[in-house]
Amino acid sequence: MKLIKRLPGLPVERALGMISGRWKAVLLLALGEGPQRTCELDNRIAGLSQKVLIDQLRALEEHGLVSKQPVASDLQGVEYRLTPLGESLLPILHSLMDWGAHHASEVDEAQRLLPCELVVQGRAAFVTGSGRARAREQGR
Repeated sequence: MKLIKRLPGLPVERALGMISGRWKAVLLLALGEGPQRTCELDNRIAGLSQKVLIDQLRALEEHGLVSKQPVASDLQGVEYRLTPLGESLLPILHSLMDWGAHHASEVDEAQRLLPCELVVQGRAAFVTGSGRARAREQGR
């Protein structure tokens, strides 16, 4: 059964259904920085298992938010990128992040918020290949 058939009929619930789950929004935001291979996403996002990563990427692909394309320099390699539909979600995700911070502040829980850097390592660290080691050193 395809995921699309399981989405709710109400537009707001449909939108939330596509991005619900702990990692979908994180993956969309990470892919907002540009196309990335599975291994790069796996290395960058702390606490995300490879199985869940693949499952979430497949769901995002089925919803039309992410596309998978072969890497020209590697016959077996693929990279994921946001589709125009996925890119249209980025401002909404940023607004949700702002609202989440506002909500935490309003209910006196701002101290419970985590900096994004604790979950998603900056992309520049992985260009040099040192990101995974650095993440391990920092306890991620």
